[in-house]
Amino acid sequence: MKIEHLAIWVQDLERIKDFYGTYFGALAGEKYHNPNKNFTSYFLSFNEGPRLELMHRPDIAHRLGDVQELTGLTHFAVSVGSKERVDALTDRLRNSGFKIVGEPRTTGDGYYESVVLDPENNRIEITE
Repeated sequence: MKIEHLAIWVQDLERIKDFYGTYFGALAGEKYHNPNKNFTSYFLSFNEGPRLELMHRPDIAHRLGDVQELTGLTHFAVSVGSKERVDALTDRLRNSGFKIVGEPRTTGDGYYESVVLDPENNRIEITE
């Protein structure tokens, strides 16, 4: 078995799609729209690993706050291949105005990572 995809609800579908394309090299499939449910989505593909589904429906409440941890899915990790690339992408995101909530470091379980919030405060671990 393998994880095929993860999904997140978003408020601004186009902005989040562009964020993952610009900073993580994600390629978006065709936009899906179900007018009966007022639902739209994109599947984003990466070089390898599971896809990310971005979903929007106007009646889904937006999560408040940016740093508070909640139960449920808390983050996903994107491997960029080296410590240097973790540092470079973290700096690029910081310089673009995104919030870094975990500076680059080696964690107790041996990962070299940083943690950034996407434009809607979803946590992304950037790992080597």
